[in-house]
Amino acid sequence: MVSRLYEVRDAERLRDLCGPHHRHLTLLETRLKTYGLQAESQGGGIRLSGTQEGVSIAEAALADFERRLRGGGEPSEMELDGALQAAQSPSQSFTGLRGLKKSVTAMTRGQAKYLDILANPDNALVFGVGPAGTGKTFLAVATGVAELNAGIRQRLIVTRPAVEAGEKLGFLPGTLEEKVDPYMLPIWDSLRELMGQEQMERRMARGEIEVAPIAFMRGRTLKNAFVIVDEAQNTTAAQMKMVLTRLGRDSRMVVTGDPDQVDLPGNQESGLKQGLRILKDVEGISVHRLTAADVVRHGLVSRIIDAYAASGES
Repeated sequence: MVSRLYEVRDAERLRDLCGPHHRHLTLLETRLKTYGLQAESQGGGIRLSGTQEGVSIAEAALADFERRLRGGGEPSEMELDGALQAAQSPSQSFTGLRGLKKSVTAMTRGQAKYLDILANPDNALVFGVGPAGTGKTFLAVATGVAELNAGIRQRLIVTRPAVEAGEKLGFLPGTLEEKVDPYMLPIWDSLRELMGQEQMERRMARGEIEVAPIAFMRGRTLKNAFVIVDEAQNTTAAQMKMVLTRLGRDSRMVVTGDPDQVDLPGNQESGLKQGLRILKDVEGISVHRLTAADVVRHGLVSRIIDAYAASGES
């Protein structure tokens, strides 16, 4: 057993590393309990005790956590969890995206591989599938914004089907655009976080950013664009074929969705499920599957996903 002090000279940074009521230190101890780790705040740092390996992992995680905070990351348990994943996978490079309002770094091994795939411009069509909370859409939007900011693409287009989980568009007031706008809110929220309101509105006014229902894609050829098809599990087979064949010259497309959460009425087959089956051996198409281990929402979410999966019930 060893004991070492992880030095933190800035009092405010020490508070962020420890977390409110020392929740971050408790998380460290829980995640590294097999190493007998104990973490206590001391004047000028954090006292780490446990096996040699456990203390070394904790030091590496705290150092990465600090780096994320300096880059604009939130002092949250999710960021610390990501730092711990990186510390326990020293041979894996946890990719980050630059040129954004806030730094974006993979927080799990699955996300790191997904970002590596997204960062490769040779991957013209990428399927990112997995449960809610795995970051599949947010990381795709972040990659699209990074390419737009860098001038690699002229436009960022995000589309999703207007199919609701147990709700009906027809009962909502307003025009079609006003009806579907609430279903685009997660995309707007991501864009605001990554670009800021002012830049987002400026690029929208210039036609560089478009967020629209999938029906608006019919008959178009999407050139020099980064295209994201979100909630693709709710596309019909015809919609999926239609949107995939919109891909134009110098464009890339990312298709995201959760094949286990289909909201299509009746017994319609999900276009995402069919597309994954038909295109699995097509050269130039990349498929990456995220799992409950990649959920970066509340820690309880991954356990909920696992419980539902184990039950066999929808």
